[in-house]
Amino acid sequence: MVAIEFALIFVFGLLPLLMLTLSGVLIFAARQSLTLAAAEGARASLHFGSPEQRGMYACTAAKRSMQWLLDFSGNTATCTSGGLAGAITVDSPAACPSTPDMTCVTVHTSFNHDDHPFIPGTTSLYHWLMHGPIHSSATMQLDTQGS
Repeated sequence: MVAIEFALIFVFGLLPLLMLTLSGVLIFAARQSLTLAAAEGARASLHFGSPEQRGMYACTAAKRSMQWLLDFSGNTATCTSGGLAGAITVDSPAACPSTPDMTCVTVHTSFNHDDHPFIPGTTSLYHWLMHGPIHSSATMQLDTQGS
């Protein structure tokens, strides 16, 4: 009788709690990876080159930092034409809003948990918490006028 009670408590109580905890940890890891990828992409835009080359450097660095998320979602696109569709976007260099004499490059990274949940069945549970894709962005100021 005790074994049956333990099995029921484990299956209906402890196992769902462990699954939700694991899913939460994976979502946290995804957020951290997106933040790191955006920061690495923005930092890579400092490499010398044309605006298109800087965008390619930024996209490649961001892709490298979030490769596990791209593999998990099955996204195999490359960094041609400025970024991955939806996963990595690199804005073209433009005047910074706060400092117009500087040029800013912004890298946006995102992962849609609704389309690719880490644990099947948790999409509806986490949907009310996350309100759409997980995303991050980082901006790098470039001094293109020289010293």
